[in-house]
Amino acid sequence: MNKTYKTAIVHDLVLANGGADSTLESIVRLYPSPIFTLIADHDKIKTSDFKDFVITDSFIQKLPWGLKKYRNYLPLYPLAVEQFNLEGYDVILSSSFIVAKGAISTSEQLHICYLHNPIRAAWELYHRFLSYSSKGRGIKAFFIRIICHYLRNWDVVSANRVDHFIANSTYTAKRIKKLYRRDSVVIYPPVDVDLFELEELKDDYFVTASRLVYHKRMDLIVDAFKALPGKKLIVIGDGPELKRLRQIAPVNVEILGYQSNDRLIKYLQKAKAFLFAAHEDFGIAPIEAMSCGTPVIAFGGGGCSETVIDGKTGLLFTEQTAESIIKCVEKFESGEILFEPKAISMHAQKFSRKRFEAEYRDFVEQKTTAFFEKQVAVEKHI
Repeated sequence: MNKTYKTAIVHDLVLANGGADSTLESIVRLYPSPIFTLIADHDKIKTSDFKDFVITDSFIQKLPWGLKKYRNYLPLYPLAVEQFNLEGYDVILSSSFIVAKGAISTSEQLHICYLHNPIRAAWELYHRFLSYSSKGRGIKAFFIRIICHYLRNWDVVSANRVDHFIANSTYTAKRIKKLYRRDSVVIYPPVDVDLFELEELKDDYFVTASRLVYHKRMDLIVDAFKALPGKKLIVIGDGPELKRLRQIAPVNVEILGYQSNDRLIKYLQKAKAFLFAAHEDFGIAPIEAMSCGTPVIAFGGGGCSETVIDGKTGLLFTEQTAESIIKCVEKFESGEILFEPKAISMHAQKFSRKRFEAEYRDFVEQKTTAFFEKQVAVEKHI
């Protein structure tokens, strides 16, 4: 991009963890620029790749327990992102999984949005979120319905502020088309596949790893292994569901909680298979497991249908139920399909960070050149 163009980056939450932050790392590496975010964990940022960047957070950061309880302020997110003053910038690059795409820009600014997903609580997780939070009844449910209705309306309207959408998967691209009536290009997010080295010798256990939140459906995997007492499962991750999972886990399921990245890699390398029950827009954890040469047993909806090749790099189950997981594990254990760790690892290389950065840079350069050339042409005819 021409250096005369001033660039701002808008990202929902800079917490120095998770797949969305990994995408942000690549964007700021390509286009070192100020970052605008609703919430920033400045303590973690000090030791992260973002430590040298100017990061502007929102008023939500200053509210009571703004950092620790930021999810409680979801109804204020649209207002917060609209308060960022981006007038001094030519190009706005947003990385959005909640509201970042709604940053306000002018007709003379180019806004390119990398969309991880629309607001999940308001759309595909709405009924599940409603039921889980309040059983769909009472005053709490009433307010959740109103808030999500408002969020859906704002989400659709704010999509008009984006000049070009990039989707993180074909699944997300379809949602962009359905919800916003907009076209998009697909660029899969970056995965640090080089950190997850191939290991061909496997131990006799299954593994799953994720943030332990309800929509990841770790409970389904744990329930499945209640009916598979001879199979060992290791669960890695931390979050609100940790206590409940430990309460329901049978003796053959080991809930380890948070593990360092080095220990996580070792568990992924030696596992006979990685399990994934979430309906994700992309899903980075299965790619990390495949990088180690570990086959993936995953729900075949969403992004996993694009990243896991059924019968070659893993197995896909069609329903988010414990019964479907059990059948898939039994099929895996039957030995009717032999998985090649080297082939699985090679497949994962298609999702590397280097590949993402090349594709993202090419798209931004192309759209930036076209946008400002058009601006100049219009000015000449005025």
